[in-house]
Amino acid sequence: MDYGDKLFWLSVLIQRKYAEICAEFDLTPSQATLLCAIRNEPRQMAELAASLGMAKNALSQLVDRTARRELVDRASSAQDRRVVMLGATPTGKVLAEAFYAEVRKRLPEIARNLDAADQRDFERVATAVVDTSDLSSPTSNPSPPTSEQPVTP
Repeated sequence: MDYGDKLFWLSVLIQRKYAEICAEFDLTPSQATLLCAIRNEPRQMAELAASLGMAKNALSQLVDRTARRELVDRASSAQDRRVVMLGATPTGKVLAEAFYAEVRKRLPEIARNLDAADQRDFERVATAVVDTSDLSSPTSNPSPPTSEQPVTP
């Protein structure tokens, strides 16, 4: 297998572990990612669509499904009533915090078979990749991922 193949299978491992945790919380991976993105503070819908790599209409449909579960709610921005803000409801915030804590605890399990030095190297490289990606831009993500915060698919 070449490098691209290895990255593909690494992605599969991460997605599989993430989906397993999502299922335990009765969330789809998309709902879980959305909740994690807004768990600390409301975000503009347009900004969320860009940072999650989703079309605006796809995000609206995801928000509709998640709002029916009373986990998120929309509100107009105090600065500009045309801007729609998305925030977690109290129930959504509790669920997002519990889910995120579990992801932070269990996602590193994908490297459990590496020795301690390789685990540190893996963490260093993963951190460098995330920190140099557009995900860590303050305008696209108010809480940039760090080595303690896994990037959610």
